[in-house]
Order: sequence, then C-alpha cells, then structure tokens
Amino acid sequence: MTMLRSSDLDFFFKPRSIAVIGASSRPGKIGHESLRSLVMTGYNGKIYPVNPLAAEILGLKAYPTILDIPDDVDMAVITLPSKAAPDAVRQCVEKGVKAIVIISGGFGESGPGGKRLEEEIVKIAREGGARIVGPNCIGIFDGHSRVDTSFQPHERMGRPGPGKAAFLSQSGTFGATFLDWAAEDSLGVSKMVSLGNRADVDEADLINYLSGDEETAVIGVYIESFTRGRELFESIRKCRKPVIIYKASKTEKGATAAVSHTGKMVAGHELAVSALRQAGALVVDSFSEVYASVKAIVKQPVPPKGGLVMVTNGAGPCVMAADELSLLNVPLAELSDQTRSKLSQSLPPYALVGEFAIDLTGSANSDNYLKAIDVLVGSPEVGMIGVFVVFQDSPLEEDFVKRLASTEFNGKPVLVFAAGGRYTREKRGLLEAQGVPTYDDVREFSIAAKALYWASYRLSHGK
Repeated sequence: MTMLRSSDLDFFFKPRSIAVIGASSRPGKIGHESLRSLVMTGYNGKIYPVNPLAAEILGLKAYPTILDIPDDVDMAVITLPSKAAPDAVRQCVEKGVKAIVIISGGFGESGPGGKRLEEEIVKIAREGGARIVGPNCIGIFDGHSRVDTSFQPHERMGRPGPGKAAFLSQSGTFGATFLDWAAEDSLGVSKMVSLGNRADVDEADLINYLSGDEETAVIGVYIESFTRGRELFESIRKCRKPVIIYKASKTEKGATAAVSHTGKMVAGHELAVSALRQAGALVVDSFSEVYASVKAIVKQPVPPKGGLVMVTNGAGPCVMAADELSLLNVPLAELSDQTRSKLSQSLPPYALVGEFAIDLTGSANSDNYLKAIDVLVGSPEVGMIGVFVVFQDSPLEEDFVKRLASTEFNGKPVLVFAAGGRYTREKRGLLEAQGVPTYDDVREFSIAAKALYWASYRLSHGK
C-alpha cells in the first residue's frame, strides 16, 4: 500500500486542475451546481467537466471520461450515483489524481451494501496513492484558492472572503451554515471541509494539516462520532492553534440519529468530551458557540492580563452576562479606585460605575461610551471590554458605529452585544465589516469571551 502523508492533502486545497465527474448541464442537479460553484467562486485553475453525453457545460469543454482529459488532473469531484463510484475512483487513480471528493450519498450510511462500496473505493484510492474526502458531503471550500465543491447555489448561500478561520464538519448542513454566516459577518475563512462519512480523510488528518497551515489561525469542529479517537486526541494535543469543538450525540436518541446520518458508531458522550478537553480542545455546547468563538478569535487579539468590563446603556443583558461569564469562569475586572475616579470625572452624574460594569443608562450618547472606553483602555486591571448597546435608544447618535470601529483599544479585545430587529442588525453588520465581532445572544457573547481568554492561556503556555 502506498504511504500517505499529511502533505498529500495540499491537493484538496491548492489543486492546479479539477475534474467534475458527473457534471450536468441541468441547473439544480448536484453535478451542475458543484461545477457552477467552482466557476462562480473564482477558482483560477483548469476545470474539466466529465460527461459522456455533453460537448460543453457552462462554457467549458466536456470530456467523456477523466481519462480523455489531455492534461494532468490534481483533484476530482465525483457526483455520480454510489454504484458508479468504484469505476470512477479507479479511473481517477489511473489518471494520477491525488485528491478525490465524493459528494454522492448511498454508502456506509445506507446499510451493509453501501458500506462495502465505501470500503471498496477507499481500497482503490489508497492503493493508487489518492485521498478521499467524503462520501456523503458537500466537500471543500478554500477562501484563498477559491476551491468550492459545494452544490449550494450562490443565490442561496454566501461565500466568504479569504481569512484565518477553519471549520471541519461531519455535517454538510453546518458546513454550509458556517460559510453563510461567515459571508454575512465579513469573517474571512481559510478552509471549510465537510467530511461526511469520513471513509478516508478525517478530523485527525485535517487538524494535523491545519496545524502547519499559515493561512489558518483557529480551527472549529463539529463532530458526532470518532473514527480514530486516539489519533484525534493526539492531533489536538500537538496542534499549536486553538481547536474549538462541539460534540453532538449527547443522548441515546442523538447517537441513534448519528449512526443513521453517517453510518458511524458513537462513543459515550461524557467520556468523549473529557478526552477532548484533556487533549487541549475547548469543548462548547452548540454549533453556534463554535462559530461565536471562532469569530472572536479571528477578529480580535487575545486579552492581556486583566478581567472583562461591560459598558452598557441597558442593564438587563449585563446582568444575564454576569451570570453566564461567572459560570464559564471568565475573569471579571475589579475596577481600581483610580479607574473609578477617572470614570466619575468623565461621565455624567447619572452613570452608574460598578465593580465590573458601567451603566450609562438609556440617556447615553456616543461621547459617553467613548469616554468610558478611553478610561478602560488605559486601565491595567482591564483585559477585555464588552460593549452592550441598545441601538433602539434615541439618545445614541448615528455616528456611534463609525466612532466605535475607529477607536484604538491598545491591544485589548472588544466584543459587542446588541439585540434587536432590522435596524440593530444593520448596525451589527457595519461593525462586523470593520472587524468588530457582535452578538445578539448573551450566551454566545459569553462563550466568545471565554474562548479569547482560553486562547490566550493556550497560546502563552504552548499548548
């Protein structure tokens, strides 16, 4: 058997050419939409549709088989029915393809017959020195090379720009959602991999790969079950980048659903979570918490010494946040007498200066916020600033977003909480576009703060 290395995964993310086997001229078909994604997302390499019944698809010359393509092919995307996959993989190996993404379902998740097909394609690929992502997935998105094998049309799912966030998902749905949210929040993505059944390439392989990837700063993971638990824990342990994981299948019913989803058995949940934490991962309680954490780490610096302080024009969310932050062991600042004195001198008399929260009340304007923040930025006991904003309040001027986004925070991270409808969402979008992460859920705000403190500890201790 050919020995396979982590570096072989380069062909998934930086291929010089891609063949789409099963490409279709019919909009709505997976073979059409995967091909269209490559074209529309901006992949600059050569693209070869493979379809024996078509001469041209989307303006690209089509070929009867991959073997008829006159040039070398680095990567193939297979959208054929599962029964046709072994022959397609065999032809890929004969052609010298190194990376194969199988979008199609009908493999291990469908029963014993599908499981045998899955084992057959892996055997063929490994003997030929190729790697497989999938089957039963949406495949690969690379924000830098613009490789995009997903079959979700651009009209229905956004594509983010290049950046430092990576996401690995056993669920194609969460992979698509991560990309869509990232595009909306101006969050740059390095790589998203939808793993599907993980017949070959799995989370351990990819964490090892991303650990050495200069384009990636943080790795988010959604996982339901383990294929190689020991290797996964070791990859996390060795990784010098933050790894944030949501492990689903917490209950017996969830475990049953996971087996039917990708055909993989599920280990005991509490044991799995404990092992992930011991390996060095931050384990969170939902997919949205993974996203919230990744966004914070990419967009903000890790905090220096000092606790978190909240500044608000509405007290309720801060009370909730104080509970959540305390439960998550996020350090809350103890403002010094000197800092309190400076705040009292800078703010109107109705402002309430507490131990770790400053309530500017509903009368707050932009100047009030920015004067409070200026004092906190210069206070050594403050390591992070949480800005809670009721954008609906009329005293807060329209210029607040622009002024906040242009504020110098002296290396201290800032997170914004703002909940509301259309107007508030518009303001949040403007802040996100300027690199300020925003949240409309107190728990997600709190877990983002936790992630930044955790990342600071992990990076400073070389873990």
